[in-house]
Amino acid sequence: MTKTIATFDWEKKLLAEGYAYVLGTDEAGRGPLAGPVVAAAAIAKNFKFEILNLESNPNEQMLNDKTWDLVRDSKTLSEKQREKVFDFIHENFYVGIGLCDHRTIDEINILEASFLAMKKAVTDLKTKFRQELPNFDNNIILVDGNKKIPNLSLYQQAVIGGDRIVKSIAAASIIAKVARDRIMLEMDAKYPEYGFAKHKGYGTKRHMEMLEKYGPCEIHRQTFEPMPTLAKKRKR
Repeated sequence: MTKTIATFDWEKKLLAEGYAYVLGTDEAGRGPLAGPVVAAAAIAKNFKFEILNLESNPNEQMLNDKTWDLVRDSKTLSEKQREKVFDFIHENFYVGIGLCDHRTIDEINILEASFLAMKKAVTDLKTKFRQELPNFDNNIILVDGNKKIPNLSLYQQAVIGGDRIVKSIAAASIIAKVARDRIMLEMDAKYPEYGFAKHKGYGTKRHMEMLEKYGPCEIHRQTFEPMPTLAKKRKR
């Protein structure tokens, strides 16, 4: 099956409509039983002039480095490929990162925590690159999925499967995934018995076995099963 390669077609169309910037955002870590949810926001550098003024195929002229082919849905890349393209994305995009830890996830639920992490990522990008992006509020945010970020006073569009088809969202998906994986590697050193380096907090068979054996640690999400069930068992 041929892989879908994300393009700049959405960005090209929206920039032509008059937006100053097109920002892609995505998150990593909604499903795991432990650790934070991490979001990233990405705007391609030097993009508007190039995309609107090249007469021939802009993707062909701009993306002559084959590394651009790796800027696609993070789930289609190996860990080694994601690490390889991580620095490349930082070189070619303005990037912001935001996260919500396990406590916040338990407090407000994973969906709201994901949205909050995205807001933080957008704010981080705006704060870090205020001078490079002087007209920041005239942007549009492309959100991966079928929901817009609530209570955010910027133009938005939800894009189902956006990490597969929109280059800026794909870039954000990789940054979020790599950033979260690195956090979970740090957690593996702190809590080696759970094997976070391998499963990154997802509910693998090994992870479930370790939960049964040791119970949850500090970074486990207490509202996610099997934590509530394990808590009930301990009370008996």
